[in-house]
Amino acid sequence: MQEFEIPLYLRFFISLGIAFLVGLERESSSAESKGRVYAGVRTYSLIGTFGFGCAWLYYVGVVWVLPVGLLALTAMVVIGYLAKLKEGHVGWTSEVAALLTYITGALCLLADIWVPLALGIVGTFLLSEKAMLEKYVERLDKAEFLAVVKFLLVTLIILPALPDQAYTQYNLNPRHIWQIVVLVSAIGFGGYFLSKKFGSRVGLWLSGLLGGLVSSTAVSVAAGRIAQQSPPQSYNAMQASILAGSVMYLRILVLVWFVNPAVVPRLWPQLVTLAAVGLLLAVRMKKNDGGVPKTFVRAPQNPFEIRPALIFAFLFVLLSVATVLIEQFYGNTGLVILSALVGVTDIDPFILSLVNKPDSVQNMLVTAIIISMMSNTLMKGIYFGALARSVRFAVAWRFGLWALLHIPVIFLF
Repeated sequence: MQEFEIPLYLRFFISLGIAFLVGLERESSSAESKGRVYAGVRTYSLIGTFGFGCAWLYYVGVVWVLPVGLLALTAMVVIGYLAKLKEGHVGWTSEVAALLTYITGALCLLADIWVPLALGIVGTFLLSEKAMLEKYVERLDKAEFLAVVKFLLVTLIILPALPDQAYTQYNLNPRHIWQIVVLVSAIGFGGYFLSKKFGSRVGLWLSGLLGGLVSSTAVSVAAGRIAQQSPPQSYNAMQASILAGSVMYLRILVLVWFVNPAVVPRLWPQLVTLAAVGLLLAVRMKKNDGGVPKTFVRAPQNPFEIRPALIFAFLFVLLSVATVLIEQFYGNTGLVILSALVGVTDIDPFILSLVNKPDSVQNMLVTAIIISMMSNTLMKGIYFGALARSVRFAVAWRFGLWALLHIPVIFLF
């Protein structure tokens, strides 16, 4: 990619502009809090200019000036901080901002211009959004924070350490298996936070849609409990359950696209059609609030924990092996029976194991996936209907019709 050459004078004015921006934020922040200004626009502008000047001397061969300048500024910052401590003030924010301003001033001459621009803009943003960041920290859920740390752990540390080669006659690749685990968890993770943030604001229908990104089965059970505890909300709860089931087809389509894009052209018409059927069933449903307070489906349990991830990986490997063995010994009939059985629980490991090894079940790939989804849809209707007694007939014909439509969909596309 061709880069635009930036003249030296323009680089200087950019360094001055970044320093001026940081100083303006510091001075305005001190004015709002009615505190003492330890360094304002002029001081930070001089620091940025000082950094640019030291970088220029480094550029022309006086290489010792740049580190000495940084040490001199650090000494001044430490002296200023000690003076603050004597007056009872604490906090390193302004001092660290001064060091960052010196570095951005130097980088404006020595590096690609996007580097100091990024440092300066991000630094100013962090300085200006102190109240927002502190509010976020106060509301931070420790369990969710630890879940994020675990997600980064298994993604950035464990995943690269796994061997990237196939083992056994079933071609089990540890890194590829863990990539699938991370992918499924990431989509569920995003859905969990979206559901928790927005689900309570608009009620059951949106929390059903967002919950479908995490687990449509869990949403059906949660919605069924709402219908059980508040019968006037039964139809709204059933709508949330159906919407979550509709999202399941699209979520799995996205997962298949990540795992094996070559399968998507054979599968997307069926899954999009079934998702549309569920959406139509949900939209064509009367609502009966009954004057009760608005409720919502609470976000399912945080989807990223180490134990569920390991269980998913185990199920993926187990079903990968079982699929090949059953297809070898029992043929297509055995694969169809297995597809119907796995629909009782989580179908993601089974479907992803199928698309991960499409050659071994080439003729029955789409059929097996659709049958597993049909079984899973029936089970969600059973879960919901067992709890929502007042609308069992409505649940039976809607989920029953939805499940039956899976059969013609197999042959129409």
